[in-house]
Amino acid sequence: MLRARRDPPRDVFPPDPWGLAAVHFDTDWLLGYVGQAETMFALSNGYLGIRGTMEEGHPVEEPGTYLNGFYESRPITYGESAYGFPDSGQSILVCPDGVSIELVVDDEPFDLVRAEVLDFSRRLDFAKGVLTREVAWRTARGRKLTLRTTRLVSLAMKHVAAISWELVAEDDADIIVTSRLVERPPLPSEARDPRIAEPPGESVLEPTGARAEGARAMLGYVTRRSRLALGCGMDHVIDTSSPHDLSATASDEEAAVTIRLSAQSGVPMRFTKFLAYHHGHEGAQDMLEAVGGSLDEAIVRGFDNLLCRQTEIMGEFWDRADVEIEGDPATQQVIRWNIFQLLQSAARVHGHGIGARGLTGRSYEGHYFWDTEIYVLPFLTYTAPDIARALLKFRYDMLPQARLRAAELGHRGATFPWRTINGHEASAYYAAGTAQYHINADIAYALDKYVAITGDTEFMARYGAEILIETARFWLDLGFFSSRRDGRFCINGVTGPDEYNALVDNNYFTNLMAQHNLRLAARTLATLDPEAKAQVAAATNLGPAEPDGWLEAAERMYLPQDERLGVHPQDDSFLDKEVWDFARTPEENYPLLLHYHPLNLYRAQVVKQADTLLAMFLMNGHFSAAEKKRNFDYYDPITTHDSSLSVCIQSIIASEIGYADKAIDYFDFAATMDLSDIGGNVRHGAHVASIGGTWMALVYGFAGLRDGDGTIAFSPRLPDRWSRLCFALTIRGRRLRIAIDRARTVYRLERGDPIEIVHEGEALRLSPEEPEMTRSNRKCPPPPRPGPGAVDPAMPEGEG
Repeated sequence: MLRARRDPPRDVFPPDPWGLAAVHFDTDWLLGYVGQAETMFALSNGYLGIRGTMEEGHPVEEPGTYLNGFYESRPITYGESAYGFPDSGQSILVCPDGVSIELVVDDEPFDLVRAEVLDFSRRLDFAKGVLTREVAWRTARGRKLTLRTTRLVSLAMKHVAAISWELVAEDDADIIVTSRLVERPPLPSEARDPRIAEPPGESVLEPTGARAEGARAMLGYVTRRSRLALGCGMDHVIDTSSPHDLSATASDEEAAVTIRLSAQSGVPMRFTKFLAYHHGHEGAQDMLEAVGGSLDEAIVRGFDNLLCRQTEIMGEFWDRADVEIEGDPATQQVIRWNIFQLLQSAARVHGHGIGARGLTGRSYEGHYFWDTEIYVLPFLTYTAPDIARALLKFRYDMLPQARLRAAELGHRGATFPWRTINGHEASAYYAAGTAQYHINADIAYALDKYVAITGDTEFMARYGAEILIETARFWLDLGFFSSRRDGRFCINGVTGPDEYNALVDNNYFTNLMAQHNLRLAARTLATLDPEAKAQVAAATNLGPAEPDGWLEAAERMYLPQDERLGVHPQDDSFLDKEVWDFARTPEENYPLLLHYHPLNLYRAQVVKQADTLLAMFLMNGHFSAAEKKRNFDYYDPITTHDSSLSVCIQSIIASEIGYADKAIDYFDFAATMDLSDIGGNVRHGAHVASIGGTWMALVYGFAGLRDGDGTIAFSPRLPDRWSRLCFALTIRGRRLRIAIDRARTVYRLERGDPIEIVHEGEALRLSPEEPEMTRSNRKCPPPPRPGPGAVDPAMPEGEG
């Protein structure tokens, strides 16, 4: 059930290993894919994000400047409410747009759509972290001009963005440039889609002050309900020998700096536009002062310095995070675009989370989900452990709200919100929101993985143990020892990752992850030093018998297997349901959630995204290869992949069990989810978790990394169309580079103390004295045929 692709035309977007570039002007693509391009060319640093709109402001579909954590509270209205339903949510806000730079030449506004374009290029530079554009055109009066821009969202100064703007006219001309900072309410959604945030009907920003002086202008606001203060401003440094004058104005909704000049033939007119944004709970005037300080610092540094530092930071990032492939230039481009998005979503995220679309769009209202822990943190843990730590610390900071939510729901311990910005539950649909209790275990899993890979036991003692205690308490309270199931520990009334099967009993993923959470909590307490254990026990009022209770529940966790099919039922009732009629479901009815009532989906064997298979990947060592194959053969045909989180996991499992063709097919769809607009909604932002899953498919899938038992092991499976795969991992302070070709794998310790790894079952020890080892790859067997345990779920029993 893989969706059709909408690939950008290759004559416009040729393969480019270090960039994404439109190399000539194509009106059909420009007008037909406006929103898609705004996402593709978006820039962000994890705190400040700007969609890839044109400076002139048109064509435009969804202009957006976003600040991580800047939101408005909104009431949640129910036709019929019930106890424990959240009464308010949060929505990320669109901040005043500072990209706008309007140009008028001899009274003729520059309009890219209507202009006689002579030359055009626009390139997102992965190596430098900038967006450049060059356009040459002829005006109606016959004057030829060339405009060059370079845009960046600074990785060094998280509150700052900058645009270098240069215009050259071949003939003398009268030029008016108006640089704006303007509040633009987002346009209403054109279709009913629960994944898209509906904008407020009126502005929720209350003006608190506007200033304009010289080439600088600033605007201040406070949100109506959440009472968050916002300050934003712009300043300009002008570089031209042509005569010019400048004026600035500011009102509640808009600030403008206007430059009028008489352009001389061949003489460049240059200026740099600096932007700064701050938000917080402090007063509005404090935010404006902070904006002024950031603008002052940016001007002192200058654009060239910001660009140089941006390039340095990008070089450091690619050295530790790049994934190189040989033999497939188009896929190399896609992989680097994806990895660049992971940097953009996380580089300066400290103190916040990562939204489902990062800061490239307002889909899902900017909420943080489980996506971060399961799909994004693996990449960050191995390439940017300081950022991984910051994100887990942010979860810890939500613990007070999680405790309150658990108490509200009648549970002990803590219940982390399914979707949130400020730590409070924002999901109005409990069946696919609050009931996804597995988020507690997902956070525990990510915490365990982070500490195992980084060796940061101090974080576990100071923050992690408290999370583990409260989540273990929650599971013991939620579940029960069932007399009907021989005293097994059961967990009822939950929803797993597959939202097409909600409010079920004993979801396999949830039970298995809860078991891990319970054991991890007990094990962690046992390994803490006495002082740390006493501190966390006091902070949580830990009873001496609690860990034994967690271990008992873990040991007796109900994890069934269907003997006839040889598979693990996704939940107690899943195998009793009728299989969805895929043959009679038209292609245009996917995703099913937009065309069928949830009750129709809940009654059928149909899977939105990997659920049991995800459990088999995360808890890999619990399952034999035969088990993985039987479960893949059963669940794969009934999985719609209506979630972007699905195909990357299918690719990893397919690679492990020898389904090479499926592995690369699923990888292709995960990797090109955005650039090929497979879901048809990339105009609303990049799918950050799917992008993280793409990295996982490369490293856990084709490189065969397994790290679940404290060892670092590889079983490489290189796709046929690639001749080489190379990447680096940071493991407990060591830098390990892995290069895989068809015949062998080379492991090289580039930095740090000795490290022990495993290749195809053979233990290897790399050290500064012997930093490199080469080993042959095991030849992959032919793709296996479905065995007797691989029952077709759509085939009635007895037929074959």
